[in-house]
Amino acid sequence: MTDTGLPTYRRSARSDARMWLLLAVGAMFFWAGSTIRPEENCSEDGRECAPWLVPLAQALGALVALGAGLNMLANPRRGSLLDPATGDLVWWQGRIGRAGGDEGRIHPSRIGKLRIVRRDEGDDEVHLYDIDGNRQFWFDQEVIPWPYERWAGKLAKLAPHIEVEVID
Repeated sequence: MTDTGLPTYRRSARSDARMWLLLAVGAMFFWAGSTIRPEENCSEDGRECAPWLVPLAQALGALVALGAGLNMLANPRRGSLLDPATGDLVWWQGRIGRAGGDEGRIHPSRIGKLRIVRRDEGDDEVHLYDIDGNRQFWFDQEVIPWPYERWAGKLAKLAPHIEVEVID
């Protein structure tokens, strides 16, 4: 199995735009909290005054920035590929360093269904089921590239018995 048409997909925390966004937003809140004087955080008539919000926003900003920074430092990786030696579909999440993280594998002949659930708000969900109807652990939208239908179509082309179900 040399060229299956199913691309290898690999992502890490350092290449994830969400982590960079969390780092930037956390840093902005931390910076803003350090430039605003809490005692001056009141309306002109003095009725609305919440000086405790400034250090709270600064602390939350520091916490978010620190969390994103530490996640990027640990750099957990996720992805999927077709193993050229066995032909298995292999996926993983949370790999840090040489540790395997959460991973799974299944031969395409054992895959029964790939379900894509569309959400109006938020991320879509992706679920993989074997031919016995058992959902495969750790396989979700994080381990395959977007658009999910394109990837699912390539998988179904590789193994035509796989049912691709899109739920709107």
